[in-house]
Amino acid sequence: MRPVRALLIAAFALVATKTIAAPAPVVEADITGVIGPATAEYVHRALTHANGEHAQLVVLRLDTPGGLDTSMREIVQAILASTIPVVAYVAPPGARAASAGTFILYACHVAAMAPGTNLGAASPVSIGFTPSPPAGNDKEKAPQDVHERKAMQDAAAYIRSLAQLRGRNADWGAKAVTEAASLSATEAKAQHVVEIIAPDMQDLLRQLDGRKIEVPGGETRVLQLAGASVTAFAPDWHFRVLSIIANPTVAMILMLVGVYGLIFEFGHPGFVFPGVLGAVALLLGLYALHLLPVNYAGLALMAIGIGFMITEVFVPTYGSLGLGGVAAFVIGALMLVNTDVPGFGIPRWLIALFAVVTAAFVIFVVRMAVRTRRRPIVAGLHSMVGAKGEMLEDASETGWASINGETWRVRVDTPLAKGRTIRVVGIKGNVPIVATGEGD
Repeated sequence: MRPVRALLIAAFALVATKTIAAPAPVVEADITGVIGPATAEYVHRALTHANGEHAQLVVLRLDTPGGLDTSMREIVQAILASTIPVVAYVAPPGARAASAGTFILYACHVAAMAPGTNLGAASPVSIGFTPSPPAGNDKEKAPQDVHERKAMQDAAAYIRSLAQLRGRNADWGAKAVTEAASLSATEAKAQHVVEIIAPDMQDLLRQLDGRKIEVPGGETRVLQLAGASVTAFAPDWHFRVLSIIANPTVAMILMLVGVYGLIFEFGHPGFVFPGVLGAVALLLGLYALHLLPVNYAGLALMAIGIGFMITEVFVPTYGSLGLGGVAAFVIGALMLVNTDVPGFGIPRWLIALFAVVTAAFVIFVVRMAVRTRRRPIVAGLHSMVGAKGEMLEDASETGWASINGETWRVRVDTPLAKGRTIRVVGIKGNVPIVATGEGD
């Protein structure tokens, strides 16, 4: 029994030793496509997830053309505050880390690229500046407007500060901003922009194994990646929903659905569903705009336009309020999103479609109002004019008659006998005036 017990104890000890010695996992998160509010939220969740899993490393796989400055800065701040080392890895071959992606790469503790990838072209496109080629007058290279110069210098100083923090090439980082310079993977490593070139994740982890990385708080982490498991942090439903509604085109459509739903509900009270759908869509649209770089003058014009269009339904002004509301809404939509980043503008065709559809709707409302105004009064006693009935007694001046199933005291111009068919030809005071209904 003693040898068996000793073997069991040794086996348990061996398993426990292996369990204790097992390296902490690596979390992989993919940043693909245009960087926006949903991307920033995704990176925050990935870093939180890595903390919860006690991961020793987070790898951000980059393949992006850039995106919003506000979202990029949120991601950079999250990386700088992370107590877990973060590696930027531009992959797979053919991928790029352009514009905002370059800033994110500079912010990470370690920068790596796969062969056949590139980075750079980090000029702030939201100010509409197209860098001039290196040759030529120096004055032509720089943006002329004071706001453009401020944005350019701010972006250059920002990437310099990130480069100095991580010990990378600060001069080339500034050049990527001011001259939209780009580098291949090999060139980036030669110019000390990235530290590693790795064809795949396994080779990247092999080159990172044993590397010492300093994290906030002055602590130095030693990466032990031999045998470490890699878990992918997949986007959840929150990311998918946010990425959909944070699209300016979708936000615009949600606002249009909201406007039409509320107009229909106010014009036809009691249907409920159009009003509920409109209110929910309008709130979602406003929430999406809250996440985007919005020009508040444009948003105010859109709100005024919505108010004018709704007012037109209740107080027909023969198009002055309705068409004015359409004009205000269209102008506001054109200036709503305050950026030129590709993928974050409102398509002109959508604005034109809204203008045409809403103008047609306003014209329809105006025509209905004019037609209603020309129509004879159909309320009260005057609605009886033209109605037919039957005399209930003989009458020479006044008498009783049945009109529309009701008994009325009527006035006659000529004597009428009981049972004679009559027709209301007018109202005097509160008394219908009737005449013979023969020949009608």
